Amino acid sequence: MAPEIEALRKRLTFVKAPQADKETQTSVSGTVAEVLSAVRQEGDAALRRYSKAFDKIEPEAFEVTLEEREAAVAKLDPQTRADTEFAIGNVRAFAEAQLKTMLPLEIELRPGLHLGHRVIPVARVGAYVPGGRYPLLSAPIMTIVPAKVAGCAEVVACLPPTAAEAMIAGCHLSGADRIFRVGGAQAIAAMAFGTESIPAVHKIVGPGNAYVNEAKRQVFGPVGIDQLAGPSEIYTLADETGNAEIIATDLLAQAEHDVHTRVGLITTHRPLADAVIAEVERQLETLSTAAVARVAWERQGEVTVCESEADLIAYSDWIAAEHLQVHTRDAKALAARLSGYGSLFIGTKASVVYSDKCCGTNHTLPTMGAGRYTGGLWVGSYVKIATHQWLEDEGVATVAPPAVRQSASEGLEGHRRAAALRLEKPELFA
Repeated sequence: MAPEIEALRKRLTFVKAPQADKETQTSVSGTVAEVLSAVRQEGDAALRRYSKAFDKIEPEAFEVTLEEREAAVAKLDPQTRADTEFAIGNVRAFAEAQLKTMLPLEIELRPGLHLGHRVIPVARVGAYVPGGRYPLLSAPIMTIVPAKVAGCAEVVACLPPTAAEAMIAGCHLSGADRIFRVGGAQAIAAMAFGTESIPAVHKIVGPGNAYVNEAKRQVFGPVGIDQLAGPSEIYTLADETGNAEIIATDLLAQAEHDVHTRVGLITTHRPLADAVIAEVERQLETLSTAAVARVAWERQGEVTVCESEADLIAYSDWIAAEHLQVHTRDAKALAARLSGYGSLFIGTKASVVYSDKCCGTNHTLPTMGAGRYTGGLWVGSYVKIATHQWLEDEGVATVAPPAVRQSASEGLEGHRRAAALRLEKPELFA
């Protein structure tokens, strides 16, 4: 931990601190490596073996047919379909607006020296769609829709064979070109290396369990990934104007995701800290998902009091929470001073749940402090900014001499010759 953070933490009052992780860290890397190797060598045969072993299902075919896709959509409750299409429309519209900010570039930096870049879609993307405890219909929307907006030629979706049929409908409505019933690390392997049934992709996106995360880490390099996502996180920043009922409700809404979810309050007002703790306990008594949410709160719940707003900002930026809510007197002013977060929810009316489901921003966000250096999944994750250059004689005359001298000083004779050739024998380039 950096010295300045250690000094900051000494000024904080941890009214409720997260428990030390007492669980033994089971190493999944070996198992994942075996799965990757087997799928790479055996293809579909390995997928069938792992599907039977892990999911207790041995599918006749991995790919979901068009008839099956349409049937899954037809079975959706009409309101569920309408709400899904509402979310798709918002995510698509926001992604389209974002894409418009990413423009190709052509400049003449110096006379005769032309530089530029193009915005090129990734050709084939693989979207991992988790099964999970609940059928999260928003999951395929967040990974597939921006890819289609970006112009990716083909989007391949993989989801566990045990996933609810509604998830297939979500993939179809979101625009997946092909859908496969393959989950876990074996799905990541299939998309990374390709099998007889599943094409190899160029980039893999989407969250999953520890095995999926580790598989993404191990295949990264020849294949791109979006990020390595840990358990979900929500923190709220509040001053004396904060409302304990609102804050507790929002924390528990995220805590019900998983027992490993991190939930926290950072405040400058001690009475609010105490009130939120009491309100969380009160709400847990009637929350139907308390079996999960209570464990998350007891293990990872944090309530911290800061001496000043400056300390509140500094501590929040270091935490860099996946979801960061701002419940202060002037929320917009404070939000403008924050720099570490996945997505920011400004004011009490901006609920994390709206982003999770349907408001238009992407819910696939950095966790475990990664918000200090990166943002979340967005339309820009599906394109490459690739540079180019072309020179006229005047440009060669400008850049060749310093390139020749620098190459010589570095002892790179081949470089020096290549740089000098265009000056010394211009007739070769007429």
